[in-house]
Amino acid sequence: MAVKLGLPVLILAVALIAVPLSAAERPTVGLVLSGGGAKGMAHVGVLRVLEEMNIPVDLVVGTSAGSAVGALYASGMPVEDIERRFIEMDWLSSFQDDPGRVYKPIRRKQDEVRLPVTPGIGVRADGLYVGGGIIAGQNLGFILNELTRNAALVEDFDRLAIPFRAVATDLETGEQVVMGAGNLAEAIRASMSIPGVYAPVNRNGRLLVDGGVANNLPVSVARDMGADVIIAVDITDPLLDADQLKEAFSVVGQLTTIMTRRNTEQQLDLLGENDILIRPDLEGVGSVDFYNALVLFELGATAAREKAVALRPLIVPRKEWAGYKSQTAFTPYEAGPISHIRIEQGGGLAPEFLRERIQQEAGEPLDVEALEADLKRIYGLGYYETVSYALEPSPEGTLLTVRVKEKSWGPNYLSFGLGYEDNFDGETRFNIATGLRMTELNDLGAEWQTGVQLGTDPWVRTQWYQPLDYGYQRFLVLGGEYSRDTLGIYDGGTRPVSEVDVTYRDLDLALGMELGGNAEIRLTYVRGYATVDEQIGLPIVRDDTVHRGGVSLQLVHDSLDDTFFPRHGAFAGIRGRLEREGLGSDRHFDSVTGMLLGTDSWKGFNLTGLLFGEAVTAGEPGIENAVRLGGFRRLSAYAPGEITGDNALLGALYASQAFGGPWVPWFAGAGFEAGNAWESFDQASWSNTVRSYSVFAGVDTFLGPVQFATAYNNRDDWAAYLNIGFSFTQLFY
Repeated sequence: MAVKLGLPVLILAVALIAVPLSAAERPTVGLVLSGGGAKGMAHVGVLRVLEEMNIPVDLVVGTSAGSAVGALYASGMPVEDIERRFIEMDWLSSFQDDPGRVYKPIRRKQDEVRLPVTPGIGVRADGLYVGGGIIAGQNLGFILNELTRNAALVEDFDRLAIPFRAVATDLETGEQVVMGAGNLAEAIRASMSIPGVYAPVNRNGRLLVDGGVANNLPVSVARDMGADVIIAVDITDPLLDADQLKEAFSVVGQLTTIMTRRNTEQQLDLLGENDILIRPDLEGVGSVDFYNALVLFELGATAAREKAVALRPLIVPRKEWAGYKSQTAFTPYEAGPISHIRIEQGGGLAPEFLRERIQQEAGEPLDVEALEADLKRIYGLGYYETVSYALEPSPEGTLLTVRVKEKSWGPNYLSFGLGYEDNFDGETRFNIATGLRMTELNDLGAEWQTGVQLGTDPWVRTQWYQPLDYGYQRFLVLGGEYSRDTLGIYDGGTRPVSEVDVTYRDLDLALGMELGGNAEIRLTYVRGYATVDEQIGLPIVRDDTVHRGGVSLQLVHDSLDDTFFPRHGAFAGIRGRLEREGLGSDRHFDSVTGMLLGTDSWKGFNLTGLLFGEAVTAGEPGIENAVRLGGFRRLSAYAPGEITGDNALLGALYASQAFGGPWVPWFAGAGFEAGNAWESFDQASWSNTVRSYSVFAGVDTFLGPVQFATAYNNRDDWAAYLNIGFSFTQLFY
């Protein structure tokens, strides 16, 4: 049987017949890897072919994406491990700073229900401020720490398995900065800091950005390091033709390409006749195609195989290759005991503020997972631009340095929110909200937060949050709140007979304690009054002002991974409340509110189950304390507030599936809801439980999911909704 060989494979086979070089006559080989975003994964395919051909590399120089691939190879990581890491990597998280909702305290999670958008705008007496980039690089820093963990204690890059240099650009002068010492992860981070996208890295007093601005293909650096022969891999974007420059983004991209292409051509002129230039065919591949790893590996490998004849003189004998591989082998990471913990911080918070949040102890082995979880929780407080760590060797052992960089636009921050619900039948609810959070008001980390919501449901809240210890385990909250809501009154729980507006004005004082990272308990005293007015329909309720005074005890666990469209985690909340005349109330009643929510994936589907209930256990609560159901995902086939009563139950199950990939995610699914509200649970039965069946589709956005849904109930009624910013936890809070 005849076997037909492809041209690249045939060339490679011919090259491998070459007579290998002896150690004495072997030149010093320098590998130069250019920047190019996701296209940098083509470098990995080149590395694979060099190893297939037994071609040793004596030094590596990289810019931007090339610095990331080059650093991993120089640290001794096998090519197959590099490939696996890139395939499995959550690339989307590297373009986000949020370490995940699970690392935020309960109060931050509650704030996100109304104010989810924090665009990085700071407020000071002299104006508004923004950060140095869209992305601070917090998650990217953790990713790079993990990738370079085996070289965490190497300060001199010449002491890596293969000597290495990373190239960045001094933002102040525009000059290239060649990094050959320090923290390896930080050097890579600086080299790939795309201006305007990632914030600059402050390294040794210099603000550094992407090396592609100054030297995208650093041939000169490799030559200065002593390379006799250079293997240069160029993945720089080509310039676009005039007919391709029709949109603003293409014009901006062309300007960037002109800059990198110009310095690349200057470096290409430095290549000699013995040097090898490899240019993978990356036409049609973009700089953000990070999820195309397998294709990019093969494109790089194909380009390297096509240069097999030129690479042939660099092949070494098998015995020498085995020695080279042994010398450059991956060294397992061993930090040993942590001798000392140093915290580098600025700002107005006491040093104990951070130390109390780090579980790692001196004299104990480093627990990387626990340390990173602690640092993510510190970042989740919202005070810092980046929170990172570095390891350094010392005579006593390993020195752990925790570095926090305060937000340059802080310490006061704006946040925003938008809520929209339209049932296409005259019921439209539109709310826009903004908040100002003032932080670091004393050594313990006090905050003063004020939020305002305008629209269908006006709301104003201001509160002072005062920790009682450095670790935030115990706290006091003093607040004042104004809100207005529309409630319905129904005949027998099904037919609306009246509609009233209720305005609430309250002061509250709470004493609370955090229970780990995802739970808290809070005892609250509320004093205020509710005004019932603007009645529509039958005058069932007398316009009046009702004094409110009561105590509530609330326990909440919240490990949901997203406020609006959770895929994993759970929410559990229970609140007991009592109002008494002796506490300043006109009412005398006791009530209990509870909610359970769980969500996870099963066979490609996201399943979410919900159970909510509120019960009056004694007394008469009054209309101002009624439970409202109806509306989107509160019995969707009924109008907002159509189901109102003192006691209520709601159970629901939703199933959805995601489409569209990581960059433009959208979803579709179906749901079933059942429940009702009653004056007393004695009236409750399955026969008078109302049910709703719905189908929905939407796209996830920074404002929360934009969803369209249609629902049908057991009374043969249909409803449709367009909704933005719905959160299940609104039911409880």
